[in-house]
Amino acid sequence: MASVGRSIVDEVEAAISGGSAEKCLATAKRVTDLFLVSAGRFNSEQVELFDNVLERLVKTIELRALADISASMALADMSELLAPIAQAPPSVVRRLAKNDEIRIARPMLQESSRLSPDDLVEIAKTKGEPHLLAVAGRWWLKEVVTDALLARRFQSVSRRIVANPGAKVSPDGFSVILAQAEYDPELAVATGIRADLPAELRHQLLHDATETVRSRLLERAPPHLFEEIRNTIAAVAAGVGREMSKVRDFTAARRYIARLKQTGQLTEAALFDFARQRKYEETVVALAELARSTVEVIRPLMQSLRGDGLLVPCRAAGLGWDTAAAVLECRYTTGSMGPAELAKAKIQYAKVTRDNADRLLRFWQVRTVPAPH
Repeated sequence: MASVGRSIVDEVEAAISGGSAEKCLATAKRVTDLFLVSAGRFNSEQVELFDNVLERLVKTIELRALADISASMALADMSELLAPIAQAPPSVVRRLAKNDEIRIARPMLQESSRLSPDDLVEIAKTKGEPHLLAVAGRWWLKEVVTDALLARRFQSVSRRIVANPGAKVSPDGFSVILAQAEYDPELAVATGIRADLPAELRHQLLHDATETVRSRLLERAPPHLFEEIRNTIAAVAAGVGREMSKVRDFTAARRYIARLKQTGQLTEAALFDFARQRKYEETVVALAELARSTVEVIRPLMQSLRGDGLLVPCRAAGLGWDTAAAVLECRYTTGSMGPAELAKAKIQYAKVTRDNADRLLRFWQVRTVPAPH
């Protein structure tokens, strides 16, 4: 091997000093083929030899043929060949993995066991979305790596991590994913059926999820998670139902709002403060007054799991979106509708005209008046 090693070194020196990119490519291919023939049988000293000569060749090719398509293809082929080799030269592996050309980097990022978690974290922090996607598809990922990947907030990367059963995700990582899932039903469903999703985060996901997402979660839930998901959905629904249907006393709120109205202090700003502080009774009475309606009309709308009906008195009262959103949120003592649901409600709110809201509110009010005996 010593004579062969000397021969390899001499050939590499000749290729590099010759100044020809084509000669370097041909030499790199020959050295790679020679390594692959006996891969797995080399000792550490021999692997280091190949590592040194190949790294020099790759570096020379990168410098001399940066825009050469054939050179890129040759490096991509080298990456494909070396990626599955457990004994692959480590410096060459890292150099190819960090190449800005994704065709060259992808095989290493997806497959090479020579890349350490530190290597992968560095790539996650410094490279673009295509490189992160390749890393996210590796057969095994530690939490420190998925945390670094998720910190970049690429939706496509989050989807790939969630779909990868070999990717370990920390609670903080899942929190990032859940924030994105509020806008992405597919991501929400894929996350909800992950066996390693902490129970409290699954409860949060199901609490904020739409009925469509909940239904799809039940359809796709594996047997070992089906009962947990079904029970959590039932608990979420029961909790919301208890909160919305509990007994309320509006007597004090009616007196207080009446005083505000008499002194000219019953304004949208006052309603916004009530709603933001989750003062349920004051919010209901104030909204009824500003919309020229009644508590009997407003309260059922506040109790509904759906928020679209509540948009009508908000529009009739001439409220801005921020105040209307605060009123929608006030229906719950804790938690919120979630950004996706709020965004949908905002679009609906923009479509409701003041005249239509007034007419619909008057119609509802007539229906709530008791029939004469």
